[in-house]
Amino acid sequence: MNNHTKIPSSFQSKLPLSTKIYYLFGDIGISLHLSAVAFFLLFFFSDVVHIDPALVGTILLLGKLWDAVNDPLFGWISDRTRSRFGRRKVYLLFGTLPLGITFALIWAIPKGLSETMTIAYMLISFFLFYFFLTIVSVSYYAMTPELTRDYDERTSLTTFRMIGGSIGYMAGAALPPLIAGLYMTQSIGWMLMGILFGVFAVLCIFVTYFGVKMDKDTESQPSRLPAVKSVLVCFRNRPYNFILGQGLITGMAFMLVMSYMSFYITYQLDMKDKIPLLMTLYIGTISIFLFFWKWLSDRWAKGPTYALGLFIAFGTLSMSYFIPQGKSSVIYILLFISAFGMSAQWVLPWSILPDVIEYDELMTGERREGMYYGLKGLLGKISDALGLFIGGWALKLFQFVPEMAQSDQSLLGIRLFFGPVPALLVLISLPLLIWFPINRKTHKETLIRLEKIRAKQGESTDDIT
Repeated sequence: MNNHTKIPSSFQSKLPLSTKIYYLFGDIGISLHLSAVAFFLLFFFSDVVHIDPALVGTILLLGKLWDAVNDPLFGWISDRTRSRFGRRKVYLLFGTLPLGITFALIWAIPKGLSETMTIAYMLISFFLFYFFLTIVSVSYYAMTPELTRDYDERTSLTTFRMIGGSIGYMAGAALPPLIAGLYMTQSIGWMLMGILFGVFAVLCIFVTYFGVKMDKDTESQPSRLPAVKSVLVCFRNRPYNFILGQGLITGMAFMLVMSYMSFYITYQLDMKDKIPLLMTLYIGTISIFLFFWKWLSDRWAKGPTYALGLFIAFGTLSMSYFIPQGKSSVIYILLFISAFGMSAQWVLPWSILPDVIEYDELMTGERREGMYYGLKGLLGKISDALGLFIGGWALKLFQFVPEMAQSDQSLLGIRLFFGPVPALLVLISLPLLIWFPINRKTHKETLIRLEKIRAKQGESTDDIT
C-alpha cells in the first residue's frame, strides 16, 4: 500500500495522556460559564434584578435563538478555514478573550437604568456573550473527532474532557451564590463573580490552545460545499437525525432541572443556605462516576448505555415531587442517585456525536466536523431556550413571587417543572438512544469502507502521475 492509502496512526492508536489533560482545561472554562448561566441567570434576573420572570424567559429565548443561528454558520466557516493555526485553534486564539469580557458584562447591569434600558442591556450582553461562546465552543468541540477516529478512544477523550467539564460545572453551580454573599449588596457580588469567572475561563481555554498539538494527518482539508447544501446534506445522515431529535427533547428537560433547582431548594425545601453544598454534591457525584459510564460503554453500545443513565437520572428526580415542604435530608439521597445517572449525560452524547462524522464522509467525501457540531449547538441552544422560556412562563402561570413565601399553587409549579415534567420529556426520547444505528461493529465497518475509498483514490492519483 502506498503513502496515499496510509491511515493515520491517530485513527486507531491511543492519544498521549498529556493531550487529554490539556484538552480538558478548555471545558473547565466553557462549562464554568454554561453552568453559571444555566443555574443562576433566570434566578439572577428574576430574584436580584427583579425583572418579570416571564419577560426574562422571553428575552433568553430571543437571545438563544439568535445565538443558535450562529452555530451552523460558524461551523461552516470553520470547516472552510485555512490558517497556519489550523481550522479550529485559530478561533480559540482570537475568540477567548472577548468571551470572558462579555460573560462579565451579563452580570454587571449598571445602576439607574430604566426597565426598558435594562432589558436592552440584557439582550445586547446576552447576544454578544453567546456569539463569542459559539466561536470558541464549536471550534473546541470539533477538535474531538480530529484528534482521534477510534470508537473507544473518543469515549476516553470525552471522559477526560468531562472531568474538566465537571470541575467547571461544579464551580459554576456552587461558587456564584457564595461570591455574591460576600458583599453587602447582591448586585456587586454577582458583578464580581462575573469578572472572576471570566478571567479564570480565559486562562483555562488558553491552556488547551497552547497545550494540544493537532495531527496534520487528521486535521482535514477545508470543505468546498456551499453553505445551504452543507446544512441540507447533514439531514440526510440518519444517525445524526437520531442525535438531533433526542438532544432537542433531553436538552429541554436538562435546562428545566438546572434552572429550577435553585427555586426548588430555596422555596420548596427552605434550604437556600444549602445550595452551594447541594450543587457541589450533585456535580461532584457526576464527576466521580464519569469513568464508570466509560467502562460500561466500552462493554456495551453507547446509545443504550446513555439511555440507562438518563432513565436513572430523571426517574429519580421525578420522586422529588413527593417531598413535603420544608427541610428534608431525602434530597441528598435523590440528588446522589440522580447524579450517578446524569454522569452518562456528560460523557455519552459527546462521545456519540463524533461517530457520525465518518458516516457523512462516506456521503460527501469531506470531513465537516464544524458543521455537525454547529448544527448540534443550534438544536442544543433551541432546546435550552425552550426550557428557559417554558420555565419562565410556568413561574408566571403558577403565580411565583420573588423573595416571598410561596403559595401552594406556585410550589406545585416548582415541583412539577423540577421533577415530573423533565422526566416525562426524557422518557419520550429514550427509544432514539436504545435503537441508535451506530455501534462498535458498524463504526469499524465504516472505517474499513473509508480506507478502501482512500486506497482507490491513491491508486488513481498514482496512475495520473
